Amino acid sequence: MVKKPKWVVEKEQAKKSRAAETVWLFGLHAVRDALLNPARVKLQLIVTPNAELKLADAIAAAEITPDVQDPRRFNAPLDPQSVHQGAALEVKPLDWGRLEDVALGDGTRPPRLVLLDRVSDPHNVGAILRSAEVFGAQAVIGTLHHSAPETGALAKTASGALERQPYLRERNLSDTIRALQEMGYLVLGLDGEAETTIEQALDGLRDRAVALVLGAEGPGLREKTKETVDRLVRIDFAGGFGSLNVSNAAAVALYAARS
Repeated sequence: MVKKPKWVVEKEQAKKSRAAETVWLFGLHAVRDALLNPARVKLQLIVTPNAELKLADAIAAAEITPDVQDPRRFNAPLDPQSVHQGAALEVKPLDWGRLEDVALGDGTRPPRLVLLDRVSDPHNVGAILRSAEVFGAQAVIGTLHHSAPETGALAKTASGALERQPYLRERNLSDTIRALQEMGYLVLGLDGEAETTIEQALDGLRDRAVALVLGAEGPGLREKTKETVDRLVRIDFAGGFGSLNVSNAAAVALYAARS
């Protein structure tokens, strides 16, 4: 019997691990939207009597039988600091499919994407998902490592957007950027020291598919990322990029890059 290469074994193990992974969502908004999402695999719901009343329509639509618990003995496996509002739902992570399919757009207008370079704070990513949904971005794309995974805290900050806004995590950001460039995307990296503003870079090019790459607060974009994007740009009037929270910067950048 031929022994499998180590990288093949590791890939298979990672796939099995992801298949077994579950996430506990919490908070009324996050749980309601997950219950109403037909693409979401729902495993178990724990609620207090008050939360059960507030979620009655969503519970009925999901056809799930909740475990109703006394609020003083609410035993969902959550962080003690989680503001769960009496509702916790165990689910499978969402599968948004392949980058190639998500990035194509629907043909009605030039697509916009948000790429995240090591943005690991789930609250920032959740807020970025909300902005991406508001401004009609095709997807938010992070990396498998060093970026926020799908968690209850992320879902609660996203306030339901996680159920509707594609959130992909690719293995290598530079490879992802190059793949998008081959698909015709103009990839712009946000850097507070860039000479060109987003508006200047898109002058006469708003009919192009555009991907905006944002780095973590403090370190910003990695050098490899800066070398791979088509152009470095800054937010007009923002001064140093570091003065803006990354989630606020994503919202402003999406507005500036609207088609």
